Amino acid sequence: MSLTKLEALFTDKLAELQQQDLSKGHEKIITGMKTAADGFSPRYFLEGFGDRAFLRMNSNSYLGLATHPQLIKAEAEAAEQFGTGPGAVRFISGTYRPHIELEQKLAKFHGRESAMLFSSAYTTMTGVLPQFISAETLVVSDALNHNCIINAIRLSQPASKEIYAHADINALDKILEAYKGRAKRVCVVTDGIFSMRGDYADLDQLNACCKRHEDAYEQGIITIVDDSHGVGAFGQTGRGTEEYSRGRADILIATLGKAFGVNGGYVVADSVVTAYLRETSPFYIYSNPITPAEAAAANAALDIVNSAEGLSLLEKLRTYSMRLRSGLEQVGFETLQGEHPIVPILIRDTGKTSALVAHLLANNILVTGLNYPVVPQGEQEIRLQVSADHTEQDLDYLLAKLAEFKQ
Repeated sequence: MSLTKLEALFTDKLAELQQQDLSKGHEKIITGMKTAADGFSPRYFLEGFGDRAFLRMNSNSYLGLATHPQLIKAEAEAAEQFGTGPGAVRFISGTYRPHIELEQKLAKFHGRESAMLFSSAYTTMTGVLPQFISAETLVVSDALNHNCIINAIRLSQPASKEIYAHADINALDKILEAYKGRAKRVCVVTDGIFSMRGDYADLDQLNACCKRHEDAYEQGIITIVDDSHGVGAFGQTGRGTEEYSRGRADILIATLGKAFGVNGGYVVADSVVTAYLRETSPFYIYSNPITPAEAAAANAALDIVNSAEGLSLLEKLRTYSMRLRSGLEQVGFETLQGEHPIVPILIRDTGKTSALVAHLLANNILVTGLNYPVVPQGEQEIRLQVSADHTEQDLDYLLAKLAEFKQ
């Protein structure tokens, strides 16, 4: 037995990706952090780059909570009390008091009866969606939904699948009209905040559309929303796309690993739904939960978001996000308007996108370039991500280096 034949195929595939400028390349390894100083935010050291310190404009830690002393203290104390890992899956002996406290707090935060933790938001979606799919279910998905939704639908193997043009409620309406009498149940699944663009699903309009058609389906229409980039970073109090759009998902999925600065994913819903998922979702039943220490840190993050400090961080995040958008337009770059801290620079060309990433790296700025097939052809972009621990000097430095490239 040997991998020789397969490895030759893999080598060819890797070479093909590199030739098409689609290869992600080697991962950059963070080796240390320089604390904030002289009006600049923390800087990061990378393996192989000596003493160069980098500004991170590609972190999901929107509120800067990953280095917050309150979270670090909570996690350290819980690790001292409970150890470094859960040691088992939840239904055997892997459920700890911090898990229960966090689930109760998340349910309250979102105004739901119940919450349920998973090891990540990706596994939450792939663990939840298939449990709502039967042999007579239609799944309808936004064209720009995240990869976790795409793979969850594949895993579900629904009777029918339809994709509507991005954020096009009229297109969704036509699909729901066309399938009357052909499906018993419909699952409409969408991102809340779309991770490549920072725009959002109008859940109020989406719900109104689903309500118009629900009586025509024997088992109704279910809305499932992944708001991993929205919760904690969007809306007046950080409740995400639901708060901003004044709509409500039947099933809401989100993460602890972005704005909350920790790790893990979760779903909030009615108590009957989470009871059903605890008995049926293999990603919950057969996989370890986040550690008790991570759960304790996430509890601390929720306390901060719910406080005056959290409101101040959210206001700063909105202000800086709008400031960066305005600065990009002044420099001459195309972006999308909005309040979310994902601020795209629409380059619309793979080579130019890669060149801008390289230019910024040469000037000690870390950004994410998104090329086809991660985004559609013609939508190539640089995704900038603002954090509440950035400073005005950080943004000014970034804009100055972007202006140099534009010239």
